Amino acid sequence: MRRVTILLALVAVAGCGQAERPYTPRQAPVEATGEATAAPSPSRPPATVGVGDDLEVRVEWPDKVNQLVRLFPQFYADSWAAVVSGGDRYLRHVEPTLIADSAEWVAGFTGKGQSVSGVARLYDLRVTAVVGKGAQVDVCVDETRMTIVSARTGKAITPQPDSGKAPYMQTMLAHRGDDGVWRIRQFSNSKEGCSP
Repeated sequence: MRRVTILLALVAVAGCGQAERPYTPRQAPVEATGEATAAPSPSRPPATVGVGDDLEVRVEWPDKVNQLVRLFPQFYADSWAAVVSGGDRYLRHVEPTLIADSAEWVAGFTGKGQSVSGVARLYDLRVTAVVGKGAQVDVCVDETRMTIVSARTGKAITPQPDSGKAPYMQTMLAHRGDDGVWRIRQFSNSKEGCSP
């Protein structure tokens, strides 16, 4: 039943007529195609992305990596970079309909004078469905070693978000625009489906 729901959602994502003009970032995406490229071997350490001075995002890539697979990790790292040091690079990864929600998420931290430190881990990253111009990507997110801190003092705030208590499954629905670039259209998450 869940597979049918996912496929119906993807058909809806793929079948939406002409999309609004996409957000134009200050810097174009590194790769605008979905062609598979070489990926780190599973035996190698995870790729580490530094976000400011105090946060690392560790990504455990699957065997094949393309623009669709990179989409969520890039958005995730760029979103936390916006919390830590400002900027709007994260908005290049989303469709226009998701810009306001994404900016509101960042403002939920910066508006309270909060930042972040520690290590976040993205693993078990997989494309679970592709239907036309729509796709679903699932990824496990482990924020148990990440701490929300005061931007002023660097001390941990209390209480910490529930997301830091256990890994969770992040599901992303993406749409490929007429320019060939995949952008995020919708998010959902679940407490089930990811082991530490």
